[in-house]
Amino acid sequence: MGATRADKEIYFEKLKELLNKYPSIFLVNVDNVGSNQMHQIRVSLRGKGVVLMGKNTMVRRALRTILAEYPQFERLLPHVKGNIGFVFTAADLKEVRELIIANKVAAPARAGAFAPKDVTVPAGNTGMEPGKTSFFQALGIPTKIARGTIEIVSDVKVVVGGTRVGTSEATLLNMLNISPFTYGMSVVQIFDSGNAFSPDVLDVDEQTLIDRFLSGIKTIAALSLALKYPTLVSVSHSLVNAYKNLLAVSLATEYTFEGSEKVSVYFWFLLCPQDYYTYTLKILSVSDTC
Repeated sequence: MGATRADKEIYFEKLKELLNKYPSIFLVNVDNVGSNQMHQIRVSLRGKGVVLMGKNTMVRRALRTILAEYPQFERLLPHVKGNIGFVFTAADLKEVRELIIANKVAAPARAGAFAPKDVTVPAGNTGMEPGKTSFFQALGIPTKIARGTIEIVSDVKVVVGGTRVGTSEATLLNMLNISPFTYGMSVVQIFDSGNAFSPDVLDVDEQTLIDRFLSGIKTIAALSLALKYPTLVSVSHSLVNAYKNLLAVSLATEYTFEGSEKVSVYFWFLLCPQDYYTYTLKILSVSDTC
């Protein structure tokens, strides 16, 4: 039964209130998340985030009613599809994401369900009676009889990730008491201060950002120097290069100044090491022979 007009108005007001209060929103997928698991996630987010669920049609309608006032939320509309919900927060995004995805529940394979990952049945004794050998043969699983029970000879992949679980595969996994999947909330998209981006962005650590920033500065400085076009990041390099040229001219012309005397001493030591002591006392010119 659909929501009443009053229920929709309450939902619209609540959504608008949360959008005004919190700068960041996680769009989360809640496929296969049960009510008890949802409760546990809400408890873990208490004080850090608020979970809001709703039918997609109602969510889209609620968002469209506020686009005139908040046009930036139009970026959310393309992502309102499937079994999704919102987590509103003003806390650290990495921390909140970890809380969202931390609650995982092991689940058996169900026939017809999409497998989130590959499932492999390991080699070993199953403890089953020989009468079920034909069941394994039908699935192409090599077995042998050991001590009156069925033993799987080698590891066998029975389910491929991204495909639907077959009836036989689901039955086999349940017979072997294998619960291969874990279900929980997953983050689909993040909306923060008017910008929508993939949750993968949060995996980039601070050091990586600093390295990329420094790499960009180095590139700009190199281009500026090559084009002889001064910029904020190239001025220091230009000054250093100009000072190096000045020192070179000082050494070449045998004219020293306060800033070049020390360099001149080092240069003379390399040129005439046996007279280095004398030179350091008298600051001899480079034209003096060794």
